[in-house]
Amino acid sequence: MNLDIKGLAKMIDHTLLKPYISNVELLNHCSEAIKYSFKTVAINNAAIAFCKKELAESDVLCDGAVGFPLGQSTIEAKVFETIDAIEKGAGEIDYVVNIVEIKNNNWDYIEDEMKRIVAVCNDSNVVSKVIFETCYLTLEEKKRLCKMALKVKPTFIKTSTGFGTKGATIEDIRLMKECVGNNVKIKASGGIATLEDALSMIEAGADRIGTSSGVKIIEELLNRSK
Repeated sequence: MNLDIKGLAKMIDHTLLKPYISNVELLNHCSEAIKYSFKTVAINNAAIAFCKKELAESDVLCDGAVGFPLGQSTIEAKVFETIDAIEKGAGEIDYVVNIVEIKNNNWDYIEDEMKRIVAVCNDSNVVSKVIFETCYLTLEEKKRLCKMALKVKPTFIKTSTGFGTKGATIEDIRLMKECVGNNVKIKASGGIATLEDALSMIEAGADRIGTSSGVKIIEELLNRSK
């Protein structure tokens, strides 16, 4: 795959979503994102204002997590959280679908949720990403979500939170790509820890990589190019 260091870095959401971090760790995380020119720092929403300030002199965006990681907030709560995250400085939003309502076969609810959150993002010119949490879904549920995304048009559909029983798989990326083609972008996240992992996901059809191993991945590519 012919992908240079800058090109790969701009495909990475530099992720720090642990619940027990300090501002010192957030500051270091932002510094790494600036140093390596990652696309975003993917963080919990309480940290957005802090990180936005630290990233002010760079082109790195704050990527806020909504309904994270279980997706079990109401639509109204997710919409409010999305608005709040954007007001605090988020340039991208990743929200988790309500998996319980998928299992209830309540697809009208899922579509309403997607429409309302994507609309908030579109109104503010903010990238929207819909997290499927594929490890909990059947093949038909994944296909139906992809079909819905083609109708609603979020910017991205995304495999995983990284907090489920399994992260991104090549098979799921290929399935999502087969379903949406180039009409909706795809983000692979969860368990992507090496350059080989990242390149495999991109080869399968991913347009963005969510990983806490971004520094390691870019350093691997730097070492390979020496």
